[in-house]
Amino acid sequence: MRDGAKIFAASLPRLAGGLWLGGVLILSAGIAAAANIDSQDFAQIERGHYLAIVGDCAACHTLPGSGQDLAGGRVIETPFGALIAPNITPDPLTGIGAWTDQEFINSVTKGTGRNGTHLYPAMPYNYYTKVTRGDALAIRAYLNTVPAVQNTVEPNQLPFPLDIRASMLVWNRLFFTPGTFRPDPNKSAQWNRGAYLTEGLGHCGACHTPKNFLGGDKTGERLRGYALQGWFAPDITGDRRRGVGGWSVDEIATYLKTGHNRTGAATGLMSETVGNSTSHMSDADLKAIAVYLKDQPGRNDQEHESPVASSDSIMKIGRNIYADACAGCHTSDGKGIAGLFPALDNSSILQQNDPTSLLHVVLRGARGVATQEAPTGAAMPQFGWLLNDDQVAAVLTYIRNSWGNAAPAVGAGDVAKARHAFVERSD
Repeated sequence: MRDGAKIFAASLPRLAGGLWLGGVLILSAGIAAAANIDSQDFAQIERGHYLAIVGDCAACHTLPGSGQDLAGGRVIETPFGALIAPNITPDPLTGIGAWTDQEFINSVTKGTGRNGTHLYPAMPYNYYTKVTRGDALAIRAYLNTVPAVQNTVEPNQLPFPLDIRASMLVWNRLFFTPGTFRPDPNKSAQWNRGAYLTEGLGHCGACHTPKNFLGGDKTGERLRGYALQGWFAPDITGDRRRGVGGWSVDEIATYLKTGHNRTGAATGLMSETVGNSTSHMSDADLKAIAVYLKDQPGRNDQEHESPVASSDSIMKIGRNIYADACAGCHTSDGKGIAGLFPALDNSSILQQNDPTSLLHVVLRGARGVATQEAPTGAAMPQFGWLLNDDQVAAVLTYIRNSWGNAAPAVGAGDVAKARHAFVERSD
């Protein structure tokens, strides 16, 4: 039976960033015995493996470059300080090997670790609470098969009094509603599958939903965009101007599968999500997510931003800078080059109210994610060394108000603030 376990493990593909997906997952006899691999259902393990990809477990629990999959140690930035992702390998001393199934389920869906210790919502249990017990157990079955790594991690790095975990009792009462996902009988099976993935394991709202001063979701603005870690996770509602309402189901699915479509290219935090998670999901699940997102209410579509007048001096300066520095790739009419450089015309990404991501890309450059379907990610060079604050503000204002786009002007002060933030983050 152990030989059978190795054959099964060898069939799992390897995920970039840490999960074992495409090469050979070697299970030592000791790990196999500790995990009771002989009695586990291989189909359950395989399903748990897929669900761990959907939940993007590796993004937080694998320290890049460590070679220790899911052994923790990665710093997670929050507005309140840093946390460090714990070890979730089956090591009995420093991982979750000694946890019971119920303790694991509680940590995923209720926000309590071993012995009832309260977790912080950097572990998105407020989303994972929608995961069914069967799916949570499948993930546990898969985690039991990964190599155990002895790696002691102290997750709580928050300053006093935030380091007192009992404070989460208040936070949970305010912002956490436990409960497994309930399908909407008035919606299709595809819509409900998309809802389950988006609102549960996919935890899209953890980045894309605005937060209040205590870090709780602003539920009245679900999925309408939020700035974090030097990027802006854009509006992904059905809003046709700022969200994904203007994208077809296939365009959304293509973006999630390859990291790009006609007007979007995944960079920053989203490039990691695509590389580690969505590019490895089934086409059916990606289309289900797309169907669900397009049906989510955005801002009032009748609220049209008035574009900055083309005769305005900042637009004239921006037009000249664009012609010199940008048109070579994105073309003079803003239509880009398919598969290489995103189109800028009628771009929901450019029309976000918050220009944080645009400032990041222009000042510091960016590289698109490389996936199996698109193995070479296009790169955007940095222009922070070449353009001053007024010039960056001008060219961004120009592209945000040309070719059918309409968005607030970017000021030189916005650029200066972004430069300063980038310096602080790199220190």
